[in-house]
Amino acid sequence: MLVTIAIAAIIVVSILNWGNKATEVKPDESTPVTQQDQSSTVQIVFPSDRYPETAKHIQDAIESGHPNTCTIDRDGAENNRKLSLRGVETKKGYDRDEWPMAMCAEGGEGADIEYISPSDNRGAGSWVGNQLEEYPDGTLVEFIFE
Repeated sequence: MLVTIAIAAIIVVSILNWGNKATEVKPDESTPVTQQDQSSTVQIVFPSDRYPETAKHIQDAIESGHPNTCTIDRDGAENNRKLSLRGVETKKGYDRDEWPMAMCAEGGEGADIEYISPSDNRGAGSWVGNQLEEYPDGTLVEFIFE
């Protein structure tokens, strides 16, 4: 009789645990991580000495009210770039730098645009891309300047 009760208890506990696991949803690489899923924000210290024009542009944009954080959204980058640069003429010898960046969910229409040298802009973009390559879309990144 005691063995029967123990087996019944194991079955009940197993069924209860199975039900909890069946409804549990955990993010993986195929599921974008949202800000709510994260326990903290990734912070990167931007190398202002290496990319001074980009650093100044980002800092000026932040001071004028744009966020100092960026939610990674690589899939939205192309559309954000179109929206942010729409109506901003190209200028020979310069790149049009955007803040928030096109790869940020916050980017797109209303982004702050400034003309800066291509080497500074592209170097900074490459540096940021390398810093964030291991993080999935949905990761919140705070840009720090020293």
